[in-house]
Amino acid sequence: MTDSAHLQALRDAILNMDLDGIASTAQAAMDAGVDPREAITDGMVPGMVEVGRKFEEGEYYLSELVVAGEVMKDGMKVIEPYLIACGGAVDAKAKAIIATVEGDYHDIGKNIVVTLLGVQGFDVIDLGMDVPASKIVEEVRQHRPVVLGLSALLSTTMARMGEVIEALKTAGLRDNVKVIVGGTPVTPAYADRIGADHCAVNAIEGVHQCALWLGDAREGE
Repeated sequence: MTDSAHLQALRDAILNMDLDGIASTAQAAMDAGVDPREAITDGMVPGMVEVGRKFEEGEYYLSELVVAGEVMKDGMKVIEPYLIACGGAVDAKAKAIIATVEGDYHDIGKNIVVTLLGVQGFDVIDLGMDVPASKIVEEVRQHRPVVLGLSALLSTTMARMGEVIEALKTAGLRDNVKVIVGGTPVTPAYADRIGADHCAVNAIEGVHQCALWLGDAREGE
């Protein structure tokens, strides 16, 4: 198989929710010498993007979304050691904190971003789901990250993002961290309204913006 065929197989495994076959598909790609970064960004991530599109259009339901996320996780378990071996997660200096806001229990998109940020050289602190503003502020105070990523999948919970930003202001920490927000209901206009620095259109675009911030931070050292 060519590299493109392996990437297509990874994409299809995500799209078809192939829990039984993803590990062998990922291992076959690694054994064939496919770049682990490309396996993620050009193989599995496009599969998850397509799953997300089908979910938004009503073709897939939440159950399919969750299973596809589990397939992605299982594929990452195979690929992550190869990322480290090729230097993808070495020399991480700048920190990023990522959280799904309070009241929201969705983490598929967040988990993709966490993985890709590690590839970009961040030391990522994943706070998980349903994280209250007070906890996020305390972690920012302790770790002093370059980036704080806030995720929400529900329109009823995305208001928590604004609460986090206001809490950062109250704590005197807002000016020291770039805040990126993302999730299905989140728009650039909403990000502007709550005072975020950027709205991620998708995982790849959002991570690219974080990488730009990382470059700026390192130039300022």
